[in-house]
Amino acid sequence: MKLIFEKSVKGRKAIEFDLEVLKQEGLLDEGLVRKELDMPEVSEVDVIRHYTALSRRNFGVDNGFYPLGSCTMKYNPKINEDMSRLTGFTQLHPLNTFNQGALQLMYELEKDLCAITGLDAFSLQPAAGAHGELTGLMITKNYFEDKGENRKIIVTPDSSHGTNPASATMCGFDTVTIKSGADGLVDVEELKKQLDSNVAAVMLTIPNTLGLFEKDIVKISKAVHDNGSLLYMDGANMNALLGIARPGDMGVDLMHINLHKTFATPHGCGGPGSGPVGVVAKLKDFLPNPSIVLDGDYKFSNNTKSIGKVRAFYGNFNVLIKAYTYIKSIGRSGLRKVTENAVLNANYMKEKLKKEFDLPYDMVCKHEFVLSDKGVPNEVTTNDIAKRLLDYGYHPPTVYFPLIVHGAIMIEPNETEGKKTMDDFILAMIKIKEEAKNDPDLVKSAPHTTVVKKLDGVLAARKPILKYSK
Repeated sequence: MKLIFEKSVKGRKAIEFDLEVLKQEGLLDEGLVRKELDMPEVSEVDVIRHYTALSRRNFGVDNGFYPLGSCTMKYNPKINEDMSRLTGFTQLHPLNTFNQGALQLMYELEKDLCAITGLDAFSLQPAAGAHGELTGLMITKNYFEDKGENRKIIVTPDSSHGTNPASATMCGFDTVTIKSGADGLVDVEELKKQLDSNVAAVMLTIPNTLGLFEKDIVKISKAVHDNGSLLYMDGANMNALLGIARPGDMGVDLMHINLHKTFATPHGCGGPGSGPVGVVAKLKDFLPNPSIVLDGDYKFSNNTKSIGKVRAFYGNFNVLIKAYTYIKSIGRSGLRKVTENAVLNANYMKEKLKKEFDLPYDMVCKHEFVLSDKGVPNEVTTNDIAKRLLDYGYHPPTVYFPLIVHGAIMIEPNETEGKKTMDDFILAMIKIKEEAKNDPDLVKSAPHTTVVKKLDGVLAARKPILKYSK
């Protein structure tokens, strides 16, 4: 590419190229050259108003209630953001692996996560929950190969997160799904029927996606360990356990935690996430390389049995800073208070809404609960209710999951919402049910106040339009 000349335009240098030269050298397609350049004159205030208006179309926890079940869309304290923007962190080159401040922060975060979960070691590398699952399953595979055992099966209940069997399949395992009991919990006897010498691990989501705690976890743990298998816990719902119950004390061998859910780091829109993996002592040597050790100074160390590196550098460092800040700023008693309020809020909303909606599993829940659209008049569906909630100014809850509940509506208020917000949401849900009875078309054609109206979800999934056309 040949630079023809530079010229100054309003104090800035503009680079111009000879189009004919670019064409001759095959660097420019003739069809891409504009014949005319018709650019409108736009004032600064018009530009500002345009982009400000666009920003107001975004929905987030900062401007509204986001009761997305199983995802804990809690408010993120701004001090976390402030700490992550300190120049000592933002100006740190990612290949500077000897920075003592950064290494100390990660080392202490690992130790804090060990204390919170009751496990012996953590790796902060995985970039998301599903990535943490994959990392944990790679550790599982290497552990059994090191023992000379060829175990190929992962057992998951039907109440687990869908990423569990997907991660297992990606790691080369076969999966077996067991049905939940009538109470929505793991049927221990059914589980025992599936346990044999081929089972490498049982993957449990605790609390499960119904928001219920596995009351037989000690029996489950014993059955799994008596079979020589590992017990993996999907820790996406740790917001229900902080300071009250530790997975390691329940017999969990390895798990991942979602820092972008439980520990108040931004969540949604594809990231950035962080899914650290914790293990018991016998699995420590299989964690991703490098690990952080304190030997006079903080430094990286490699282990020959490690599954290897699973993420560039050492994970999403910016997210780690925010989680570290959150843990240190609220402390042990604050973490317990998080869970106490999250559980209280969920049960408060459950008790109010079960008077109007079907509650398939009516028992004390943890951080979330699941309703269904059963009994809603005039064939108004869960999807219709979710879209109508947009008109009331709320992000819809998780819908149609878990699959064991027909027309599921999974609601998680989390601990950062106040009683008025929850009461207003409850009232909106009740009003929508009244609308379903008296004016069903109003609900079925919702939303009415958003920029984009109701979409054909099936068509969008099967025949997506991926480019703009006039």
